[in-house]
Amino acid sequence: MEEDPSQVSETNNTNSSMEGKERDVESNPLNQPLLKRSRTLSSNPMAIVGAKVSHIESLDYEINENELFKHDWRSRSSAQVLQYIFLKWSLAFLVGLLTGLIATLINLAVENIAGYKLLAVSSLVEEKRYLTGFIYLTVANFVLTLFAAFLCVFFAPTAAGPGIPEIKAYLNGIDTPNMFGASTLIVKILGSIGAVSAGLDLGKEGPLVHIGSCIASLLGQGGPENYRLKWRWLRYFNNDRDRRDLITCGSSSGVCAAFRAPVGGVLFSLEEVATWWRSALLWRTFFSTAIVAVVLRAFIEYCNSGKCGLFGKGGLIMFDVSDVTVTYHAMDIVPVALIGLIGGVLGSLYNHLLHKVLRVYNLINQKGKLHKLLLSLSVSLFTSICLYCLPFLATCSPCDSSITETCPTNGRTGNFKQFNCPDGYYNDLASLLFTTNDDAVRNIFSTNTSTEFHPLSLLIFFTLYCILGLITFGIAVPSGLFLPIILMGSAYGRLLGIVMESYTNIDQGLYAVLGAASLMAGSMRMTVSLCVIFLELTNNLLLLPITMFVLLIAKSVGDCINPSIYEIILHLKGLPFLDANPEPWMRNLTVGELADAKPPVVTLCGVEKVSRIVDVLRNTTHNGFPVVDEGIIPPVGLANGATELHGIVLRAHLVKALKKKWFLLERRRTEEWEVREKFTWIELAEREGKFEEVGVTNDEMEMYVDLHPLTNTTPYTVVESMSVAKAMVLFRKVGLRHMLIVPKYQAAGVSPVVGILTRQDLRTYNILTAFPHLEKSKSKGKGN
Repeated sequence: MEEDPSQVSETNNTNSSMEGKERDVESNPLNQPLLKRSRTLSSNPMAIVGAKVSHIESLDYEINENELFKHDWRSRSSAQVLQYIFLKWSLAFLVGLLTGLIATLINLAVENIAGYKLLAVSSLVEEKRYLTGFIYLTVANFVLTLFAAFLCVFFAPTAAGPGIPEIKAYLNGIDTPNMFGASTLIVKILGSIGAVSAGLDLGKEGPLVHIGSCIASLLGQGGPENYRLKWRWLRYFNNDRDRRDLITCGSSSGVCAAFRAPVGGVLFSLEEVATWWRSALLWRTFFSTAIVAVVLRAFIEYCNSGKCGLFGKGGLIMFDVSDVTVTYHAMDIVPVALIGLIGGVLGSLYNHLLHKVLRVYNLINQKGKLHKLLLSLSVSLFTSICLYCLPFLATCSPCDSSITETCPTNGRTGNFKQFNCPDGYYNDLASLLFTTNDDAVRNIFSTNTSTEFHPLSLLIFFTLYCILGLITFGIAVPSGLFLPIILMGSAYGRLLGIVMESYTNIDQGLYAVLGAASLMAGSMRMTVSLCVIFLELTNNLLLLPITMFVLLIAKSVGDCINPSIYEIILHLKGLPFLDANPEPWMRNLTVGELADAKPPVVTLCGVEKVSRIVDVLRNTTHNGFPVVDEGIIPPVGLANGATELHGIVLRAHLVKALKKKWFLLERRRTEEWEVREKFTWIELAEREGKFEEVGVTNDEMEMYVDLHPLTNTTPYTVVESMSVAKAMVLFRKVGLRHMLIVPKYQAAGVSPVVGILTRQDLRTYNILTAFPHLEKSKSKGKGN
């Protein structure tokens, strides 16, 4: 379901105007999610997925233990179990292999496209044809940006941005429509090549995570939706639970492909994107990243022979300091702690400002597709002007004869770009701006070059990339946050190294590494995975202690100021993400009180009339219904006429029963063989079928459906006196879609189910809307 953002905005404005004219500070559009919510505990959620507005549902990660599943589980032979396990590992292998190959393709394309572009401009600058060089660079970047933005705007809006917030939401249990489709994958690949080659201040690291997840999802479901393979064993993976594991492998493979950091990729999924984890998944994820590392290593060996055009090291090895001796003393703790402190403050400030910029961009994007294109192209023009013109402000520096590296250079790469300088001189600002982002990182990370960069050049570079980092993220192209933050952090890290040069023994290049790490921790709030990624990038264990120290300080400072950048984006997009830690005031509220704030729960009988099922499906949007049997023969000790909670039946299963015309002429329970003739548990695990596609005659309305074989007889239940905080932890960690609330006291005439909790019921915003008095206790808790 896709809606135009402007239409959603108009609808929300109409609804809000009907609520009353009184406005408070929180009603300011710059302080609210981009999609406003109706003031009810449970809402029918809309969210921004990629760059489009979509209807959001939850995923069924819980095992549906109905009679069909139990029969299949009992009847599986050892050979079938081994085949299933072997296929899991085979798919993990394919995820790693394909992610590595596509990352290779992207790196090869970017290095060659950007390389030939920069070589052509360099030759024009060398000939003193400055205006022609400026026009050439600007037009080339304009065309590449237009290519990437056009694909995202008109063919796959979900390919815009990094994709990591949506992956976090999916692994948290939120279905993000069209996020992992074939069209999204193709546009993400081509758009990343175009956007990165255009010199925009973005990286391919975030898009590679999304690409790996798309590959995993497509492999698990047997290909694109309209061209799926119908191989019997692949159908075992066409369910939410197995697809979750594959997408986790894909996201880890993407990080490994971006940084060539297999262990860092696994830890990134564990720390940042995954909500649910287990040891078996850890092994398969590590296997996938190992395959990616092997593919990238083989590719590097092949390209070292000169068969890959202008491909150098690309983004595969950013910085290798294995041959650098890192020495530091007790006095170095002060500047290292200062880097962490600055990283936490600047990272939080960056998050705050980006939050405001994204809101402004949303207002522009609501005006239509043309405005999205114009916004992207405007950013491209501004970027090209800055990258070409600012190096002319720098003074030329003489080459140091003691340095073994070539100086000056006019090629695509090199740490000492001549640009507009005479022979024997280099332009330090051009070495950072007039190159690809990967080479800029490599240059600013360079060691034993304490006099290479002037403080003013580093200050200009830092200021420019702070501005570009804010205005580039959010345009309609695939973009990643890793590289822009690394560039900003490395600039102020190197600046601090120059200032502290007389007080420390640490090289300026290592200060740049620590600055990049601190800003990433201050913005993204990652620690363990980030530490290992930088360890694998630098290939030097001696950096580990001070890197850990910097990351811990930066994250602690950032957490005291505002949420991480991904949490902010999740909130802006309106994705109902459940946080790991419940609010303290949730201890004062019970799930029974939540149930009282909702409409009465809709239940079905074990053998239900077709007309009743049709009426429920037509008039409700619920995705799960408790199945209750009345008048059963009770166990000894209970009064006659007891009521049994048989379990919960999913909306999709009711629709499938209606579509297959599984009707009975009389009210009775079916035999096991009757069910197996009509259904398989694999069919029930698939998310297919809509109620609108069902046709039921008047005669069929009077028939019956036995819901017992389709009902999950072991749903998760909580007693009505349980606190919301405790229920939320259980809901999130197990990966539930529905949680039944049962009464504290059992008695004749008392319904066995009080209510049903979903993701929307446990969201902080919805609870505070239904219970405004809790806002005061929340504020009081913050004040204390």
